[in-house]
Amino acid sequence: MAKHPVVVYGASGYTGMLIMDWLIDQDIPFTAVARSAKRAQEMMAQRVVRLESARYEIIECAHDAQALAKAFAGAKVVCNTVGPFVNFGKAGVAAALAAGCHHLDTTGEQSYMLEVREEFGAKFASSGLLCAPSTSYMYTLSEIAAELALETPGVDMLETASLSRGPMQSAGITVGSTASIFELYRQEQKYLWDNQLVDHPKHTGFEVSAPEFLTPVFCLPWGGTSLPVFYERDPRVRYCRSLVGFYDNPAMRNVAALGQKWEAEYKNLPKEHQDAVIAQIVQSTTPGMPPRERTTLNRSVDFAIGRGQLASVRAVVHSVTPYITTGALQAAAAIKLLEGATARTGFASACQAFGHRYLLGFLEQRGLARAHVAAH
Repeated sequence: MAKHPVVVYGASGYTGMLIMDWLIDQDIPFTAVARSAKRAQEMMAQRVVRLESARYEIIECAHDAQALAKAFAGAKVVCNTVGPFVNFGKAGVAAALAAGCHHLDTTGEQSYMLEVREEFGAKFASSGLLCAPSTSYMYTLSEIAAELALETPGVDMLETASLSRGPMQSAGITVGSTASIFELYRQEQKYLWDNQLVDHPKHTGFEVSAPEFLTPVFCLPWGGTSLPVFYERDPRVRYCRSLVGFYDNPAMRNVAALGQKWEAEYKNLPKEHQDAVIAQIVQSTTPGMPPRERTTLNRSVDFAIGRGQLASVRAVVHSVTPYITTGALQAAAAIKLLEGATARTGFASACQAFGHRYLLGFLEQRGLARAHVAAH
């Protein structure tokens, strides 16, 4: 049973420890939950900033919904970072609901989000609780840009792109993120077209030209992302397409080529064989935990183009250190939930629950992001 108001599940992972950094910065006590208490303590001692001044405990717990519910009980908010969420996410969601906790996670895995919305959305709402997936750099900053664009009257069509500094390996992609990326080969990728989620064509790639870059950035649908799911039932939006790219075009083309190889060679293999293929890819591309991000290297541009019958606008969010920013967004959400200040319960995005202006302001005040909007 947790004795502190916020639980960080996945305490020995890269993102989990960054969330702890920000909880300590905001003087919020937390319970760290991990499969191994010993490893969590060792990793936290190495990685978590100002740990010596934190109020925290560590609980060892197996990845099982009933066991996790007992570990979460007594808390108010669960920050879940254990992915790939399409494989492991729902156990944490079910445990948070059973324990009477709000649930935040960090993923934009579309198939997982659709399952969570249908299976748990109404249950969280009836319990007065929020389930907010994808509370992270990717894709909350793109949603902030989208919401800034929607402030222009008449906009009902959104195209967003999340562009991050590479190359991908030296940019510091975590093991969990890499596993999630390659899990997307097994999932459909959808975008919103005339109020309906429809499939992206197989092997779709986009050359995205943006004024912030000298040359086009090669982008992929990245599993569809969370934004079409969040906007599917939003009466303001009829169309939404969301893309992801890293400045390293060769690396992104390699990801696309692996997707084609998957379709040709691995798609029809038994799941256990596919699991082995993905594990080998993850090990070869991301052998260990990356170093802490640097503002001089890890920089991102997220933008949304909004259009209507006559309206046109472009909103841009510049930011640094995506994983550190994810920790800040989780802390910002936890603050509001501990205050009981959420505009939404049930399944909703962080922007829908707390307001895009609040989240943007939280990041701006800490030197992590800035935004500008230009109407056309």
